[in-house]
Amino acid sequence: MVTENKAVIVRSGEDRHAAPLNFLNGRFDCKIAGNDTGGALCAYDTFRFKPGGPPLHVHFEQDEWFQVLEGTFRFQVGDQTYELGAGDSILGPRGIPHAFRNLTETARMMVTFFPAGSMEAFFASQMVDPTSQAFRDLSLKHGMQVVGPPLPP
Repeated sequence: MVTENKAVIVRSGEDRHAAPLNFLNGRFDCKIAGNDTGGALCAYDTFRFKPGGPPLHVHFEQDEWFQVLEGTFRFQVGDQTYELGAGDSILGPRGIPHAFRNLTETARMMVTFFPAGSMEAFFASQMVDPTSQAFRDLSLKHGMQVVGPPLPP
C-alpha cells in the first residue's frame, strides 16, 4: 500500500530523498522508501566503486533480494556460494546467513528489503568499517546479526 496514494518517481542517478548515501564500498540511492509502501519494502540502487562487501549476516525479520545490474558478484547464502553477473538475481531469505562481494572494480546492484524494517536508518548511519564492534552493535539495533567476516577475494 502506497501511503501517499500517488506514483513515486525517482529518476536515474537520483535518490528518493535527494540524499544518496555513501556506505561500505559504494553509493546507495534509495529508490523506494519504507514509508512509500506502508513498510512493505525499501529498495536501493547501489553503485560499487571497488571490490568488497558486507560481512556474513542474518536478518531476523527481512528477506533481502539482489539483482545484479553491472559487474560480477559472489554471494554466499547459507552454505552455498554463487557467482552472478548482469541480469542475475538471488534471494537471501530471513534467518539464513548471507553476504556478497563485488568482484569487479565497479559494479551496480539493486538491493530490496521485504519488509523495509529500519534499513533506511541503518544505511543513514554511514558506518564504514564492517569489521568493527560498532558495526555489529548497529546491525543488532536494526534487526541483523553479523555472524562472520566479509567474503574473501
